[in-house]
Amino acid sequence: MSRRRASIKEVRGEVALFRRRALAGFFLLLLGLIAVCSRYVYLQVFHHDEFVTRSEQNRVKPRSIPPARGLIYDRNGVLLADNVPAFRLEVTPEQVANMDDMLQRLSAVVPISDDDIVTFKKQVKLGRRFEGIPLKLKLTEDEIGRFAVNRWRFPGVDVVPYLTRRYPLGGALAHVIGYVSRIDVDDLDRMDDDEEASYKGTTHIGRIGIERSYEKLLHGEPGYELVEVNADGRTQAVLDTTPPTPGKNIYLSIDVRLQKAALDAMAGRSGAAIAIDPRNGQVLAFASVPDFDPNLFVNGISSVDYKNLMTAPDKPLYNRALRGVYPPGSTVKPFLALGGLTMGIRRPTDTVLSTGEFCIPGQSRCYRDDKRGGDGTVNMVRAIELSTNTYFYRLALDMGIDRLASWMGGLGFGKKTGIDLTGEVEGVLPSREWKATRSKAGWYPGETIISGIGQGYWAVTPIQLAHAVATFAGRGIPYAPHLLMDTQDGVDSARVRQSFPPTGPSVIRKAADWDTVNEGMIAVINSGAGTGKKLGIGFPFVIAGKSGTAERFSRKSDAYDTNKNTAYLATRHRALFIAYTPAEDPKIAVAVVLEAGAWGAADSGPIARKILDQWVVDEGGARPTALPPGPITLSDAPAEAAPVSASSVQGAQPAAPTSSELPPDDNGEDQ
Repeated sequence: MSRRRASIKEVRGEVALFRRRALAGFFLLLLGLIAVCSRYVYLQVFHHDEFVTRSEQNRVKPRSIPPARGLIYDRNGVLLADNVPAFRLEVTPEQVANMDDMLQRLSAVVPISDDDIVTFKKQVKLGRRFEGIPLKLKLTEDEIGRFAVNRWRFPGVDVVPYLTRRYPLGGALAHVIGYVSRIDVDDLDRMDDDEEASYKGTTHIGRIGIERSYEKLLHGEPGYELVEVNADGRTQAVLDTTPPTPGKNIYLSIDVRLQKAALDAMAGRSGAAIAIDPRNGQVLAFASVPDFDPNLFVNGISSVDYKNLMTAPDKPLYNRALRGVYPPGSTVKPFLALGGLTMGIRRPTDTVLSTGEFCIPGQSRCYRDDKRGGDGTVNMVRAIELSTNTYFYRLALDMGIDRLASWMGGLGFGKKTGIDLTGEVEGVLPSREWKATRSKAGWYPGETIISGIGQGYWAVTPIQLAHAVATFAGRGIPYAPHLLMDTQDGVDSARVRQSFPPTGPSVIRKAADWDTVNEGMIAVINSGAGTGKKLGIGFPFVIAGKSGTAERFSRKSDAYDTNKNTAYLATRHRALFIAYTPAEDPKIAVAVVLEAGAWGAADSGPIARKILDQWVVDEGGARPTALPPGPITLSDAPAEAAPVSASSVQGAQPAAPTSSELPPDDNGEDQ
């Protein structure tokens, strides 16, 4: 049996090896410690501010506070646009893992329309993933309750209180005030960075009307608050607040009582009625019929409602007072007469023989007057009173189209009035230059003649007509029509009157010229023979006015058919009326246009009278005696062009050249 050989340990070598290994391990540990400490120093010292900021951003988040939109009142303090509390569903996209799945599950709890989802996704595409984006506005109490029970299932979704716009009078002022609606992609694309920042937290913007024209006044400036949130992003505390600056309250010159009187008088008939204070251009009433309910648009109009409005045959979204264009008919005659006096073409005593027809010398085609057999010999006052077409045929021909267009343009026709609403159109003022841009044919004398009675190429807007009569009633001093009257910084502040000076000097050269035309317009209402001879009955002041009936029937029809109750005439004519009162010192001017009516005085005249009746009451007077029932008059029946004999002018300038022939025309002349 052999014995194992015993090994001898080399203690000194083992100790040395251990020491080397321990020292290497120590240096490695020391190196790691140094690296860790260096990293700590790098993070905690050199980048301290950066990481503190990041930490605070995870814990503390800024949140925009939208400003309260300014309120809108009428001139007497009647509330026209209000802010009311409501609740909305708001989604922060960054906190939602699967958006489509979340929307599907959420729709089972709170009904969400396809329109809401489309609008929401457009906002998400703008990159606003860290902001709360409205999904559904104006939640009901039942919807709020059902979501509260299921809130835990939808991280990133919450119910948020907000103020929504409300229009207490509905459609009565829809075409004046307009409406607000949700901000969309196109709105944000139009904004620069500063403007977009001013709409942080804001969901709505003015679309049309006053809401759009005075968006900057009404909107205000947003505020901000710093909120502490938990890991789920839910607010735990508000750390600091910078309050928003609310929008200014604005007061319109509109008188709601006059507005309602105009709408009631129009009784749903398509057209427009406008009242202006000729002393300063303030718009007292601005009615466009039919109208619509602006509240439908505030929180997103449904596809069904929008389609119904767009396809309605009477076009309720169409602002007839601002954008409708119509031949003015005989309402231009007083303005033309004033031009004749100003240019020295006519004197008040100059007369024209009206035989019932007017012919250009050397031409076979003639133009009929408004009454069979004519009005006999008439001067300027009598011609305005009876609306004698022959007088104004002759005047327009002697004036010539160039001077006619220049003069009428000075009264605001053929251009925008400058009213503080967007979307106004220019209309058409007949002129040689205007026709040259549309036809190679020259200008014919016959076109000048029919321009003298407001037919042919004429196309005016109701606001232009109201502006012209207000300018005349104000003795020629023009003011741009305006709706804004006062502004106010909150309900505790004083109202600040806005200044709107005249836009130029008086267009009237001599006071006697104004007196002559004014006398003729007074006679229209008060002489007992004028076209509006019953409209002044029972009114406490003298009314001056002028009717107009722009024809839309063929010259083959019976031009002297005075049966204004026929359905044919009641739908084929444009019925117009202009008026102002008190005639000696006008304080209100009115223009009324109906798209379908028999005659101006019979159909539009009573509407103007009811507006004036309400104005008297508003001014503190007793309610005027009502108009008698039944037809107003038949004396303003229009006539149509047909060949007969020439008329003569006494004391007037020679006739214009007559070498050209008239172009084909289905328009006759009107009253």
